Amino acid sequence: MQQVPHTPYVDVSAVSDDAFILDVREPDEWRAGHVDGSLHIPMGQVPARMGEVPQDRRVVVVCRSGGRSARVTGFLREQGYDVVNLEGGLTAWEAANRSLTGPVL
Repeated sequence: MQQVPHTPYVDVSAVSDDAFILDVREPDEWRAGHVDGSLHIPMGQVPARMGEVPQDRRVVVVCRSGGRSARVTGFLREQGYDVVNLEGGLTAWEAANRSLTGPVL
Protein backbone atom coordinates (compact mmCIF):
# COMPACT_ATOMS: atom_id res chain seq x y z
CA MET A 1 0.00 0.00 0.00
CA GLN A 2 1.31 3.41 -0.91
CA GLN A 3 0.10 6.67 0.58
CA VAL A 4 -1.97 8.71 -1.82
CA PRO A 5 -1.40 12.48 -1.85
CA HIS A 6 -4.18 14.62 -0.41
CA THR A 7 -5.41 12.02 2.06
CA PRO A 8 -8.55 13.43 3.70
CA TYR A 9 -8.37 13.89 7.46
CA VAL A 10 -11.06 14.35 10.08
CA ASP A 11 -10.64 15.98 13.48
CA VAL A 12 -11.64 13.97 16.55
CA SER A 13 -14.32 16.55 17.37
CA ALA A 14 -16.02 15.92 14.01
CA VAL A 15 -16.37 12.15 14.49
CA SER A 16 -19.91 11.26 15.52
CA ASP A 17 -20.62 8.63 18.16
CA ASP A 18 -22.15 6.37 15.49
CA ALA A 19 -19.27 6.68 13.01
CA PHE A 20 -17.92 3.48 11.46
CA ILE A 21 -14.33 3.20 12.68
CA LEU A 22 -11.71 0.90 11.16
CA ASP A 23 -8.76 0.29 13.49
CA VAL A 24 -5.67 -0.85 11.56
CA ARG A 25 -3.27 -1.33 14.49
CA GLU A 26 -1.62 -4.59 15.46
CA PRO A 27 -3.43 -7.08 17.75
CA ASP A 28 -1.40 -6.15 20.86
CA GLU A 29 -2.26 -2.48 20.36
CA TRP A 30 -5.95 -3.36 19.88
CA ARG A 31 -5.99 -5.38 23.11
CA ALA A 32 -4.51 -2.42 25.00
CA GLY A 33 -7.58 -0.31 24.16
CA HIS A 34 -9.77 0.60 21.21
CA VAL A 35 -12.90 2.51 20.27
CA ASP A 36 -15.93 0.49 21.31
CA GLY A 37 -17.66 -0.97 18.26
CA SER A 38 -14.75 -0.38 15.89
CA LEU A 39 -13.71 -2.98 13.32
CA HIS A 40 -10.19 -4.32 13.82
CA ILE A 41 -8.24 -5.25 10.69
CA PRO A 42 -4.44 -4.95 11.03
CA MET A 43 -2.95 -2.86 8.22
CA GLY A 44 -1.29 -5.81 6.49
CA GLN A 45 -4.59 -7.69 6.29
CA VAL A 46 -6.68 -4.87 4.78
CA PRO A 47 -6.29 -5.90 1.11
CA ALA A 48 -7.50 -9.44 1.86
CA ARG A 49 -10.34 -8.31 4.14
CA MET A 50 -11.76 -5.31 2.27
CA GLY A 51 -15.11 -7.09 2.03
CA GLU A 52 -15.59 -6.44 5.75
CA VAL A 53 -15.38 -2.67 5.24
CA PRO A 54 -18.71 -1.07 4.34
CA GLN A 55 -18.98 0.69 1.01
CA ASP A 56 -22.30 2.36 1.75
CA ARG A 57 -21.10 4.78 4.43
CA ARG A 58 -18.10 6.87 5.42
CA VAL A 59 -15.35 5.01 7.25
CA VAL A 60 -12.95 6.67 9.73
CA VAL A 61 -9.58 4.88 9.68
CA VAL A 62 -7.49 4.96 12.87
CA CYS A 63 -4.12 3.82 14.21
CA ARG A 64 -2.00 5.08 17.10
CA SER A 65 -0.85 8.38 15.62
CA GLY A 66 -2.23 8.55 12.07
CA GLY A 67 0.62 7.28 9.89
CA ARG A 68 -0.52 3.74 9.15
CA SER A 69 -4.13 4.79 8.90
CA ALA A 70 -3.19 7.45 6.33
CA ARG A 71 -1.70 4.73 4.12
CA VAL A 72 -4.79 2.54 4.51
CA THR A 73 -7.06 5.53 3.85
CA GLY A 74 -5.22 6.21 0.59
CA PHE A 75 -5.39 2.57 -0.43
CA LEU A 76 -9.13 2.27 0.29
CA ARG A 77 -9.83 5.56 -1.53
CA GLU A 78 -8.12 4.09 -4.60
CA GLN A 79 -10.59 1.18 -4.35
CA GLY A 80 -13.56 3.58 -4.29
CA TYR A 81 -14.31 3.65 -0.55
CA ASP A 82 -15.51 6.80 1.23
CA VAL A 83 -12.82 6.99 3.91
CA VAL A 84 -11.10 9.61 6.04
CA ASN A 85 -8.07 9.39 8.31
CA LEU A 86 -8.41 10.37 11.97
CA GLU A 87 -6.09 13.33 12.51
CA GLY A 88 -3.62 12.39 15.26
CA GLY A 89 -4.96 8.85 15.59
CA LEU A 90 -6.03 7.31 18.86
CA THR A 91 -3.49 9.47 20.67
CA ALA A 92 -5.64 12.49 19.72
CA TRP A 93 -8.83 10.52 20.46
CA GLU A 94 -7.70 9.82 24.01
CA ALA A 95 -6.42 13.39 24.50
CA ALA A 96 -9.90 14.63 23.58
CA ASN A 97 -11.32 12.43 26.36
CA ARG A 98 -13.17 10.21 23.90
CA SER A 99 -13.79 6.78 25.36
CA LEU A 100 -11.66 3.72 24.72
CA THR A 101 -12.40 0.20 25.86
CA GLY A 102 -10.12 -2.67 26.70
CA PRO A 103 -10.47 -6.23 25.52
CA VAL A 104 -13.57 -8.31 26.10
CA LEU A 105 -12.46 -11.15 28.36
